[in-house]
Amino acid sequence: MTPAASAAAIDELFRAEHGRVLATVVRLVKDFTLAEDAVQEAFIAAMQQWPADGLPANPVAWLVSCARFKAIDQLRRRAKLQESEREVACLIEELEAARHDLSEREIQDDQLRLILACCHPALDPQIQVALTLREVCGLTTEEIAAAFITAPATMAQRIVRGKAKIRDAKIPFRIPGAEELPRRIAAVLAVCYLVFNEGYSASAGPQHTRPDLSGEAIRLGRLLGGLVPDAEVFGLLALMLLHESRREARTTSAGDLVLLEDQDRSRWNQEAIREARQWLARAMAAEPIGAYTIQAAISAVHADAPRAEATDWRRIVAWYDVLRQASPSPVIELNRAVAVAMRDGAEAGLTLVDPLREELSDYHLFHAVRGDLLRRAARHPEAAAAYRQAIALAQQEPERRFLRRRLAEVTQGAPSLGT
Repeated sequence: MTPAASAAAIDELFRAEHGRVLATVVRLVKDFTLAEDAVQEAFIAAMQQWPADGLPANPVAWLVSCARFKAIDQLRRRAKLQESEREVACLIEELEAARHDLSEREIQDDQLRLILACCHPALDPQIQVALTLREVCGLTTEEIAAAFITAPATMAQRIVRGKAKIRDAKIPFRIPGAEELPRRIAAVLAVCYLVFNEGYSASAGPQHTRPDLSGEAIRLGRLLGGLVPDAEVFGLLALMLLHESRREARTTSAGDLVLLEDQDRSRWNQEAIREARQWLARAMAAEPIGAYTIQAAISAVHADAPRAEATDWRRIVAWYDVLRQASPSPVIELNRAVAVAMRDGAEAGLTLVDPLREELSDYHLFHAVRGDLLRRAARHPEAAAAYRQAIALAQQEPERRFLRRRLAEVTQGAPSLGT
């Protein structure tokens, strides 16, 4: 293998296997910072040795073993500088006694242990997201900060606090028992869905979508799908893939928002839809069916329709009736009201939307939905007032541009176009 080819192979291995190597080393050394430093040193060693010696038969096991010895070296240096020599010595003994060979099942279990640690309920949700993206997905601190429109220093502090909390609280790197695991997986799925939603529809900023974030969430979902045979894991992955399948059609070349009913469905990603259907079938078969699976079933009805006019709104309303029982919330009631309006007319939707005003008064999409239903009902002055409220609350520029256009329509070109 030429030096260039060897370097390319190592680079590809780094991207593909860094998370798997880190997960095992974190479990062995019980310290994020030590593990990260040791893994980095192991990859540097690989870049120095592999071009001359060739790739080992099991690169992941080689990297884990190398990182383990690098960690031992660091711990020995640390023991000379600290008073806690006995504790360090015990950890060194554990590392020296660790097995050299690793099965694929052990590597997969280590990945799940790392994910569960990053999403431990003792951590603040913002820290859970930051740690998962940093340690599991491998994003840099700067990339995570940019994704959530946060200063890199602030994001770095969150990551440091998370690592310190795991260390100081002695949060174990273990897979919980059968009784506790579903609750812990639910927290992981919540983090995954939060990351996806930020990518699917950014909470603020100049872009409507962030494909880098939605892509990372789907990658994490696929990883979970291979690690945990859980119906809601399959359901969430199906839901994310169905939503992501429409990404190319959701905005114009200029970055303007295109509503579902106006999208060019020939631009929907059929490969993603096919994969989503497979995961959804597994979710339906696995049971019990939860909120993510039900939402995926709703999205699948949209994917079934070749044209917006062919959408089976009766089925969608029926699924929302199931969803409101499984996971009641004002936002789900709002979405159900939209489906009812599409089935029975705008006034029927407004009858369901208006009682939600108090609970959703600060939610820009409540006012946007209400404005749209009022526009469809030809109640233009009321629609204009609703659109103005939505514009005042919206933080994302493509949504604000869309709402301004709607406001202009119902005011028939009046000079006041909102803020």
